[in-house]
Amino acid sequence: MLRIGMICPYSLTIPGGVQHQVLGLARSLRAKGHEVRVLGPCDGPPPESFVTPLGNSFLNATNGSVAPLAPDPSATLRTIRALNDEAFDVLHIHEPLAPGPPMTSLLLKLAPIVGTFHSAGESVGYRTLQRQLNWLIKRCDVRTAVSKDALELAQRYFPGEYEVLYNGIELERYKSTEIVSRENAIFFIGRHEPRKGLEVLIKAVIQMPDDVVLWIASDGSETADLMQRYGHLTKVKWLGRISDTEKYLRLRSCAVFCAPSLHGESFGVVLLEAMAAGAPVVASALDGYKNVATHDVDALLVEPGNVTQLASALARVIADPRLSARLVQAGILQADGHSMASLSTKFEDLYYQALTIEAADGSVHRTPRMLKMFESRILRRSYSAIKRKV
Repeated sequence: MLRIGMICPYSLTIPGGVQHQVLGLARSLRAKGHEVRVLGPCDGPPPESFVTPLGNSFLNATNGSVAPLAPDPSATLRTIRALNDEAFDVLHIHEPLAPGPPMTSLLLKLAPIVGTFHSAGESVGYRTLQRQLNWLIKRCDVRTAVSKDALELAQRYFPGEYEVLYNGIELERYKSTEIVSRENAIFFIGRHEPRKGLEVLIKAVIQMPDDVVLWIASDGSETADLMQRYGHLTKVKWLGRISDTEKYLRLRSCAVFCAPSLHGESFGVVLLEAMAAGAPVVASALDGYKNVATHDVDALLVEPGNVTQLASALARVIADPRLSARLVQAGILQADGHSMASLSTKFEDLYYQALTIEAADGSVHRTPRMLKMFESRILRRSYSAIKRKV
């Protein structure tokens, strides 16, 4: 059994792909017997009993989106205290170069570190601070990326060895023996911001027959503006933030799930979730989505931003039961190959690899200069010292 500290840069009480991966991976590792605690900002009660909140987040513009980060001094102090008090055997830092708890954890390095890069596309921060960040990332013992697109961004600025480990999904949460009747509805869930392409989807649905309904879940920076312009449409249902239970139900009961993003997607975990639940998928033909979806095999992929193509693809899936059934069956097989249980096993190997690196070189674990005055209170012992005692 390992004591694993999992560091999340984004608020764990705000829906997001990275947060979803962090919590899901933690649950899977805990099910295997490991003692896992997730450290991250929380803007409200922690979503799980194993979460240690590090304070509130602040919205920061990044990669065409808005990220709820916690780069403030109070979050830094809470991170230092939690890392010391918990005495983790290994740290798993998601987005290790993000300001706030990830960067603090990397700087302190109170345990061997596995770092996972999620972002794809471009990063102004990486480009501007490349020299300083290159020094910092060398404190990471093992590096991973969630897709070839995330790998390309990381290696562009921080050359080195990375292992690509695709995101996973908790299959048992999406599959059900309960029989649910399909509704003539298109389901969208995601942040309401320009890069997610929600307005493109709304315009596509306007072109479709009146008996087609669009379910829009979640919210974001565009919500108020979009509702002002399209709120009068009776075929558009604004659901707001919904529970996981409702999300699973709507995925199983919709006629088609749609992900109309325009750019900035490193991996199509939302597509896998829909596939696992048995929903046919229509999505944009982005590189990140092509990591998990193949056109006319397990999804229909269309040109990003093309309203006419999107409307046509959605109409085809709804009107053709044979096409829908074919996409569903292929999608289930695709989702089965991305289980969180399998992913957690691969990360177990990397955690032990990081510990072996430390055991072979005691210099990997040193008390940081800034904590020398508190050295007697540093609780974590090196892996090599533990092995010698055993």
